[in-house]
Amino acid sequence: MTTIRFAELADMAMLQSRDCHIKKTILEKAITDKQVFILFSDGDFAGWLRWNLFWDEIPFMNMLYLLPEYRGLGLGTQLVSFWEHEMAGLGYDKVMTSSQANECAQHFYRKLGYQDAGGFFPFCNVFEIIFTKEL
Repeated sequence: MTTIRFAELADMAMLQSRDCHIKKTILEKAITDKQVFILFSDGDFAGWLRWNLFWDEIPFMNMLYLLPEYRGLGLGTQLVSFWEHEMAGLGYDKVMTSSQANECAQHFYRKLGYQDAGGFFPFCNVFEIIFTKEL
């Protein structure tokens, strides 16, 4: 059984120990602002989704992460669908995300209906592909 819920401040240590891409203070604010969802599979922590607003108006999925043992089971699709449904419920009609060109995630997003919208080389790193989707 899959359960998805908003992260709570009590989840900080669990998330922070796994998410090295965000400062503690920013993660705390994201949790308080209800911008982090946690996914459980059969009661066990399986992953999370973190988002904010691009240009202060378009929901942008910053982080989708499933623990390795939970990948390939359709849980990522469930988590993204849950997030998209929440965004539509808040009145948004489009969402965005991105993936590095050397990551398999780009194929996952395309499979879910996300369209390539361009990209860039952030700080001379790997090409980052921007994806958009109409809800």
